[in-house]
Amino acid sequence: MTGTLLHDGVVLIGFGLFFAILFRRLGLGATLGYLVAGAVVGPQVLHLTGDAEAKLGVAELGITLLLFLVGLELNPSRLWKLRADIFGFGLLQVVMCGAALAGVVWLLAGFSPAAAVALGLPLALSSTAQVLPMLQSAGRLRTPFGERAFSILLLQDLSIVPLITIVAAMSRAPADPHAPPGWMLGIRTVVAVIGLVLAGRFLLRPLFRLIGGLGEREMFVFAGLFAVIAAAAVMEALGLSTALGAFVAGVMLADSPYRHELEADVEPFRSILLGLFFLSIGMMLDLHAIAARPGFVLGMAAALIVTKALIVFGLARAFGMAWRGALALGLLLSQGGEFGFVLFAQAQRALLIEPQAASLFGAIVTLSMATTPFLMMLNRRIRAPEQSQKEREPPREDGASALIVGYGRFGQTVGQMLWAQGVPVTLIDTDIEMIDVAGEFGAKVYYGDGTRLDLLRQAGAAEAALICFCVDGDQISAELLTGVHAAFPNATLFVRAYDRRAVIALKDAPVAYVVREVLESAVQMGRRALRSLDVDEGEIERTEASYRQTDRERLRLQKESGMRTPMNWGTEARIGER
Repeated sequence: MTGTLLHDGVVLIGFGLFFAILFRRLGLGATLGYLVAGAVVGPQVLHLTGDAEAKLGVAELGITLLLFLVGLELNPSRLWKLRADIFGFGLLQVVMCGAALAGVVWLLAGFSPAAAVALGLPLALSSTAQVLPMLQSAGRLRTPFGERAFSILLLQDLSIVPLITIVAAMSRAPADPHAPPGWMLGIRTVVAVIGLVLAGRFLLRPLFRLIGGLGEREMFVFAGLFAVIAAAAVMEALGLSTALGAFVAGVMLADSPYRHELEADVEPFRSILLGLFFLSIGMMLDLHAIAARPGFVLGMAAALIVTKALIVFGLARAFGMAWRGALALGLLLSQGGEFGFVLFAQAQRALLIEPQAASLFGAIVTLSMATTPFLMMLNRRIRAPEQSQKEREPPREDGASALIVGYGRFGQTVGQMLWAQGVPVTLIDTDIEMIDVAGEFGAKVYYGDGTRLDLLRQAGAAEAALICFCVDGDQISAELLTGVHAAFPNATLFVRAYDRRAVIALKDAPVAYVVREVLESAVQMGRRALRSLDVDEGEIERTEASYRQTDRERLRLQKESGMRTPMNWGTEARIGER
């Protein structure tokens, strides 16, 4: 057993890594790479590994983690702001695309009405795993365009549970005599959701507060995975959707200060398991059935893309989008999604479709996903006239225009001055007591280590215009700042340094401004001292300017000579005179 697991692990991870890198370099996305890798190593090509269904059972945990991360995005204020797009645009998109595609399947493929509905509804869903990374890499996730796409994807993810219910209601499989009636499932769902919300409020939040006080990142990883798996297990034990349990677990932590830390810790597991999910789907594709009917697969994939693109385009225009943006949104969401595979399997178990049909429509979804990068390349040419510097969208109120790492006495001053000018700010700190106190005064501070690139990315650094490191001590190094600048080149970096030794240590760092805390406070006291001795204000200004010029010259000489130790005034003056 151990040898089999190791063999399969090496094969799947190795091929998955190779094809993911290859397809990313080609601009086609890692998702398509995983699907192709699964097909290559599966039983119909190289036959290097098997038992795809067992692997799929484990890999579906990746879908669970994906919905947990979607839930973490849903803090109440953002949900309320996007309510029209989520419950208006998103709901209309799912209903209209589902009905239209069910009609297309019924008319063109000759399936029964029940089978056409079971196949058409899943085709209305787009690929969250493909679209969100594309928006993130393009820096458009927090723009109005990105928020509208996110709203539609969110409603699609939420619609999975009712879609599964619809498929189950049409099932031709023999009824399970031990299955609870529908009204009992409804009561269980309500009770389970209320129970999970209460558990999050009174159990999980105190647990994360305790772990935060210990300062152990590994404990956050364990606690985050426990929250997801426990919520999913509770729902499964009640005969309900595990995805719904994970989503509720995310929502109940969405407005907590630990959201960004949880996103950063859970994201790697989600990525790995979702990759395994796509590998398993690739292994399960019936390539012989596809080869027997290539015209049908190509034709249905084209019908899927055209139908969804036209409906989304029309809805976007009705919701006030310009035609170029509406076209981009239609093309971006024109593909089928990963949850389609789950619903096809559900329809197969309900005896609504044959296994061959599930394989064919799985191939149709896969082909549609492969076209998305090419469609977006075409769309970039169409949108080119709009992309002048003057017409770019300004920072949004809920976007991370500025990140402040460290919200002590220094960071609070910076943050309050930015807020005074209406600049939206995201705050990150690791001091549990300070976070609780700040929350009492209305400030939202997220828990996490702001020197970690993954957490900065989760906090929106890719879209930020400014990152201010306001932490105490010597936590900020030149190497760290170089890495931050390389990862987020569009963000201007400001750094708080305690004294001249800290400034010298950052001499090669790519920062726009370093404030020396000791210098500024000392200069202010010097000004006050001179004023108390009745020195003329003009003389005070000249004295400060002269001192600052001399200090800058001394600092320059120290940087050039590599001197890091503090020197007294006489020594520095002599250096400055040379």
